[in-house]
Amino acid sequence: MTVNETRRTKGVNYFTTVDGVRIAYRIDGLVDKPVLVLANSIATSMNMWDGQISELSKHFRVLRYDYRGHGDSDTPDGPYSFDRLGRDVIELLDVLQIDRVHFLGLSLGGAVAQWLGIYAPERIDRLILSNTSSYLGPAEQWQGLITSVLEPGKLPEFADMFIKNWFPSHMLESENQHVTSFREMVLATRPQGIAGSWAAIRDMDMRRTAALISSPTLVITGQNDTVTLPEHGELIAKTVPDAKLLVLPAVHLSNVEYPTEFLSAVLEFLQVK
Repeated sequence: MTVNETRRTKGVNYFTTVDGVRIAYRIDGLVDKPVLVLANSIATSMNMWDGQISELSKHFRVLRYDYRGHGDSDTPDGPYSFDRLGRDVIELLDVLQIDRVHFLGLSLGGAVAQWLGIYAPERIDRLILSNTSSYLGPAEQWQGLITSVLEPGKLPEFADMFIKNWFPSHMLESENQHVTSFREMVLATRPQGIAGSWAAIRDMDMRRTAALISSPTLVITGQNDTVTLPEHGELIAKTVPDAKLLVLPAVHLSNVEYPTEFLSAVLEFLQVK
């Protein structure tokens, strides 16, 4: 296991999971507000939500965390699973003595959110699944990526791949601060963290079990998303009982590309009386 003792960010706290992994998290907002958990994309850190924190923390006690292998968290070796990634969240809530939360997950975070909605419904009030999928097979394509990203010196190449998949061309062609910050997040992610998370995606198939989600659910998809295609979000919305579907003219990071529309939809959905 790689322990990131030097990766201590101001305002970040830590807890240790039952399997000995130190997970980083931070909380913004007042104690008396409902808790909203944010879960980010693969190869990023909790900082991918920085643009939304100011507004969200007016209405919620916002809890962010870094997946194992990402940001300021430890990087255990071997493949990860959504069972383990989901239990990391449950253990975090237990440590903080939080019974129920709203949960917003984007991309990999949306898959974690589905797992929680299926297997820990008693912990979830409202669920937002953004730019995500319940199945991204076949498994063979992921195995090649896992092998490749673990090769020395390959991370910059994969950073280019992620950035091209996440942002529209007009943002890539300019000196865009969002593109720069996300590239830095990818380059700061350990290859084993990416490989371990890809193994979880490789083994994921929640196309049928998503029907067990009972929490009120909003699905957000990007019309121009080439990673988690619009039809992936449409399938989730059809599978989860009474789920709502919002299609934004975005690529993959809807919260960054269309921050006003994204935030408006999130607040409207979560503040239903």
